[in-house]
Amino acid sequence: MKCMKQRKKLLFVCSGNTCRSPLAKVLAARLFQREGLDGWEIDSAGTAALHGMSASSQAMSAASALDLDLSAHQSKPLTRSAVEEADLILVMTAAHKKAVLQLAPQAAGKVHTVAELAGGEGDIADPFGGSVARYLETARELQAHLKEIARRLQENGQARQKNAASQEKTGGGEVKDENSTGQ
Repeated sequence: MKCMKQRKKLLFVCSGNTCRSPLAKVLAARLFQREGLDGWEIDSAGTAALHGMSASSQAMSAASALDLDLSAHQSKPLTRSAVEEADLILVMTAAHKKAVLQLAPQAAGKVHTVAELAGGEGDIADPFGGSVARYLETARELQAHLKEIARRLQENGQARQKNAASQEKTGGGEVKDENSTGQ
């Protein structure tokens, strides 16, 4: 019996959900599409976000300069259900990671800073109130990390596909002992 391919949920988290996480969302969406990482539903939220705010004008300008569009973005606060539903949560800072884990401690294995999942360390600085140039710098930093994250996700997916193929060759991967009733 074949399983339907289920979409995975990636959630980006920053503070106000008007700068970094919306930029990360649109950058990741484009990158994942280009890299063939379909099957990901990508969203964003903020630890201190109000509901329904537009992306900042500087974030929209930076996105536009990169041929991306944030005009439809509406901020939303981080919720426990969003954390629980996500398969992977990428936060901008260690403080955001702490906030996510305070909201849902059981999410510990799926919450990472963008930098750490890309193999680095440190925080993505908040460009709030800065120039468009500062926002572009933030977007480029995010883009560099996201390229590495996409590469790692592809490798992980390929390893899973090889594992699944190997299990199919050896009997489907389901192990039954001789005394099993099949239930």
